[in-house]
Amino acid sequence: MFAVYAESFSSDTPLDGLVVGERPDPEVPDGWTMVTVKAASLNHHDLWSLRGVGLREEALPMILGCDAAGLDEDGNEVVVHAVIPSASWTGDETFDPRRSLLSERHQGTFADKVAVPRANVVPKPASLSFEEAACLPTAWLTAYRMLFTQGGLKAGDSVLVQGAGGGVATALITLARAGGLRVWATSRDEAKRSRALEIGAHEVFESNAKLPGKVDAVMETVGRATWSHSIRALRPGGAIVISGTTSGPKLDDAELTRIFFLQLRVVGSTMGTRQELASLVQMLDATGTTPLIDRLMPMEQAADGFAAMADGDVFGKVVFTR
Repeated sequence: MFAVYAESFSSDTPLDGLVVGERPDPEVPDGWTMVTVKAASLNHHDLWSLRGVGLREEALPMILGCDAAGLDEDGNEVVVHAVIPSASWTGDETFDPRRSLLSERHQGTFADKVAVPRANVVPKPASLSFEEAACLPTAWLTAYRMLFTQGGLKAGDSVLVQGAGGGVATALITLARAGGLRVWATSRDEAKRSRALEIGAHEVFESNAKLPGKVDAVMETVGRATWSHSIRALRPGGAIVISGTTSGPKLDDAELTRIFFLQLRVVGSTMGTRQELASLVQMLDATGTTPLIDRLMPMEQAADGFAAMADGDVFGKVVFTR
């Protein structure tokens, strides 16, 4: 079958290891199902895989891709949940220390077909296209968990989204607005600030700019470059929810004094559960909210999508179609 896969690693030139070609059809263990892929979306995880992060060399060649929407064996339209827990795990699968994502231990979604556990498919509503639904399982699910599970935010609360532009940040802005929150966003890029307003932010600011007030929570995916600004943006008792560190994890100042004096909460967040994915899908269906797609391209042109992500030239999701 057709597939986009990693053949080798390179930390400096990750796209050198990307291959567009043919791979064997996936095996389908007991309790799993085969999904015919109609659309799949690109994540930073896929680029990191080509750098050898989270993917063992002995697992190569590995079909990349965590996210997909398509048809199950019975012809039902489904969204694929990317988190694969260990066989004996029960409860929130994000807490399973042996969990993995598709494209780490199991072949991924950038292919004609992908095998997943039967419990990892969620019905796709007619209100979402395959291309829109393919955006949800990683970036949008991460954003949903950050806001409503880990952040505990509700209508009327205020939130600051740092680094508007990427898949998670754009999802945070759109979902927060759909959930009735007051949304502020930052970016170094003027064009991205303008786009953030278009997709739901109430106000936008340059990165690390002085804000007109304090917020209930900050959604942090940038790390070192915005950490102090995030902590200083919080009201007493507020929360910073962090799911990534694109500018690096090592802080010049962790702001510990401010954290304990203002009784702030620092909350980690990783991916999301199948039930949260189902709730996210239902929320979008009920509100008419749709994911922001930066560009659609045939999966045969996957290398161009990877290059755009590596260059930071995206606002929203890159989606591959079959």
